Amino acid sequence: MFGCLVAGRLVQTDAVQVAGDKFVFSLPDYEKVNHVVVFMLGTVPFPAGVGGAVYFSFPDPAGGQVWQLLGFITNDKPSAIFKISGLKAGEGGAHPFGMVSAASQQAGSVAQVGVSVEALDQLSQQTPVSAASVSTVDSFMHFTQKMLDNLYNFASSFAVSQAQMTPNPSETFIPSSCILKWYENFQRRMTQNPNFWKN
Repeated sequence: MFGCLVAGRLVQTDAVQVAGDKFVFSLPDYEKVNHVVVFMLGTVPFPAGVGGAVYFSFPDPAGGQVWQLLGFITNDKPSAIFKISGLKAGEGGAHPFGMVSAASQQAGSVAQVGVSVEALDQLSQQTPVSAASVSTVDSFMHFTQKMLDNLYNFASSFAVSQAQMTPNPSETFIPSSCILKWYENFQRRMTQNPNFWKN
């Protein structure tokens, strides 16, 4: 019914059914995983009015499990990508898995991804951990914005008024208004077309 995919690895379709409506995938070497995709195989749809809440659990040598809600999948949204590299062990909330039996827990660096079949009304009221959502901001645009801010702040830290300037024939001075104008133009162009710099 469900599949789980990590980049560079084979697709997992061997979820262990731990209860009538609960399925768990093992995720070995989870420390090397940034994102996980959970999807419906397309062979069996959800019954009307239900979907699947997707959870993540870190391995816990103490025996207690902490599950974190990542999001959900439904017949209308049969797949989802979740960022797990930003999650923190020990943080989590209410979950429907209880304690997965010790036989299904694995030693070492094996985490678990769980799917719990629940009513759509119940899914819509749950709040996933914010660190699990995939960023909608392009990382290049985010980097560029930070770089622009840093350059402007750095250059502005050396600003002096014309009265404070000491004549120095070997030094070239650029008015801060030029840097500000360049900064604003670059921001505007990035907003209009993030790839403008490639031309």
